[in-house]
Amino acid sequence: MKKISLVSLIMLFTVTTFAGNPNFYKAMGEALGSFSQCRTNEDFQATGNKFLVIANAENEEWLPLYYHAHCYIIMSFNEYKNPDKKDEYLDVAKESIDKMLKLAPGEAEANILQGLLYTARLTVSPMDRAQKYIQLSGQAVGKALAIEPNNPRARYMKIANEKGTAEFFGEDISVYCDDAMALYDAWDNYEIKSPLYPQWGKNQVVQIMEECN
Repeated sequence: MKKISLVSLIMLFTVTTFAGNPNFYKAMGEALGSFSQCRTNEDFQATGNKFLVIANAENEEWLPLYYHAHCYIIMSFNEYKNPDKKDEYLDVAKESIDKMLKLAPGEAEANILQGLLYTARLTVSPMDRAQKYIQLSGQAVGKALAIEPNNPRARYMKIANEKGTAEFFGEDISVYCDDAMALYDAWDNYEIKSPLYPQWGKNQVVQIMEECN
């Protein structure tokens, strides 16, 4: 029901609010509807390609590039057997992220996604890549927090990165558990700029809380 409601809200918003390019918002609403239904890497790839078509048609818009890259980052996380395949997916994501950041360097969400890309790179080979990509992800998330200190995805990424680093070095993680609970309680107070903007992250905060228990 929540997914259906989200798609309906997006479609209503795009029809009634925007006076610029209705075709763009209609296409994005339809692609986001597909995105909410993705389960397999084949689903994410097909939906990612829809976003890429939109990005190529609307080359001043950064959100299609965001979602194209996000699809491929998720595909990398979903690939458990082949490290080279994980990196191939992330190479595709990086191309869109590089373009996105040129269009929207001051968007917190764009920098958050770059941080997520670096985290995904790290997971390909944690022992070899931790030092490099923990730092890069932290820098990207730091930029996002400087732009928008209350952004819940930026706050989540900071907690997840610091918790992961603490676990890697065998340190106490209880402080990050408290931070996750505080973020969960405050999550719904944040207002997104439009229904087209990213909304992910709350479930990941719940996962951190469950791991703490």
